[in-house]
Parts: sequence; C-alpha cells; structure tokens
Amino acid sequence: MNKDALVQAIAEGAEISKAQAEKALTSFISAVTKTLQSGDSLAISGFGTFKVSQRAARQGVNPKTGERIQIAAATVPKFSAGKGLKEAVKK
Repeated sequence: MNKDALVQAIAEGAEISKAQAEKALTSFISAVTKTLQSGDSLAISGFGTFKVSQRAARQGVNPKTGERIQIAAATVPKFSAGKGLKEAVKK
C-alpha cells in the first residue's frame, strides 16, 4: 500500500473527502516526525510505539570491493508493534 491508497482507505473508513484524509495523514506524519526530532517517543495504545534509538559506530564491509569501511554512529527512528497489532497480524 502506498500513500495514495492509504489516503483513500482513510477517506472511505472515516467517510470524509480524500482532501480531508490527506490533510489528516500529513498532520499525523508531521506530529510523529516532530515528536521524534525532539527525542521523545509516541505511544498509540494497541497499535505501537514510535521512538528514537542510538546506533553505535561500527565496522562494515563494502560488498563490491570487500574493503572495510567505518560506519558512523546514527540516530534512527524505531517502531515497536503493540499487542493489538501483533494479535491482528498473527495467523
């Protein structure tokens, strides 16, 4: 599913226009981004938690040349699925 399909699903599910659904989705993405940029986490009960994690610097290997390279430390976003989402996906 891509963004357009998600907007369409939101519009149909909430019985709103596609423009309103796109505005809502854009606002949600913006809120999550701003929360993570500030270093906080965002928990949605039953769905999951968005958080920021620190990844340490490490040695890597260029697969094309076999040369060893240094990969810098990074701050990365993480998502942990909640119990409700895990149960819904479980087969």
